[in-house]
Amino acid sequence: VQPTMAAVFPPLAINIERQMTTESHFRPHYDFANAQLARPGLLSNSIVLGFPYADVAEMGSATIAVTDNDHKLAERSAQELAKRLWQRREDFRGRLLSISEALEQCNSIPGPVCLLDMGDNVGGGSAADGTELLAALHKRKRGRSFVCLFDPAAVKVCQSVEMGSKVKLSLGGHVDDQHGSPVECVATVVSLHDGKFQESKPRHGGITKFDQGLTAVVTTDSGVTVMLTSRRMVPFSLEQVRSCNLDPVEFDILVAKGVNAPLAAYSEVCPSFLRVNTPGSTCADMTRLSFHHRRRPMYPFELDTEWEITQ
Repeated sequence: VQPTMAAVFPPLAINIERQMTTESHFRPHYDFANAQLARPGLLSNSIVLGFPYADVAEMGSATIAVTDNDHKLAERSAQELAKRLWQRREDFRGRLLSISEALEQCNSIPGPVCLLDMGDNVGGGSAADGTELLAALHKRKRGRSFVCLFDPAAVKVCQSVEMGSKVKLSLGGHVDDQHGSPVECVATVVSLHDGKFQESKPRHGGITKFDQGLTAVVTTDSGVTVMLTSRRMVPFSLEQVRSCNLDPVEFDILVAKGVNAPLAAYSEVCPSFLRVNTPGSTCADMTRLSFHHRRRPMYPFELDTEWEITQ
């Protein structure tokens, strides 16, 4: 076998909100890619979605095909995939749901509902202490809701008092000014934990052992349950919740600070997911991010971008 590769780079940035490959807007493209593999000599192909937070010239989507010593077949196959993406580029613009719209929808869809906090996507490199969803749940007194925040200072306060005590806390919003202001509240300290847990099922990245540091669970005076961690933790495992003596099915709303990666874990208990357009360093609205090195023009930043494959 002589692997021979071709790649195509359409000027297309696919919004992270649209990057769940099993959903209806993407499924036909992957079905087509799988059908390509029946061609004699085509060894492999890929649709590369791209990481939209990367301010580099390579940011954006791509398609790749690998053949057994047949460059024309590789080129044609990669071009076909790229053309399909470009023709349906409107499908890959974000469907941006506000916090108010998301909470309203929670009243009419099956629960528990998982609200995906896209602006504070921990796996994407965010602060992990974004407060916009917590503030909205707290203000609306949405009890039976769960939020996890990175807040080592609050953990120390909880550590200094007896379990069951009420304390004044300033929750989250400390890392920077992009993810909301601290939520000032009176909370009851429910429990303390070492923050270590294990995941036995196939989950994002195959990670099995986690350590979020000393962890406190509190309940705000509005009834919201908040898990406070000493280390930033990605929401890739429900054992994060269960290890702190919490049952995820007992909540009406679970906030997960991610976009697509939490689905594998949270779909175990959540029949409904809403991706929420929260502010932050990983906000889903790419037009609000500052890019200096990306290709130009590029859709959807420049909506009138034109592109066609040239031989």
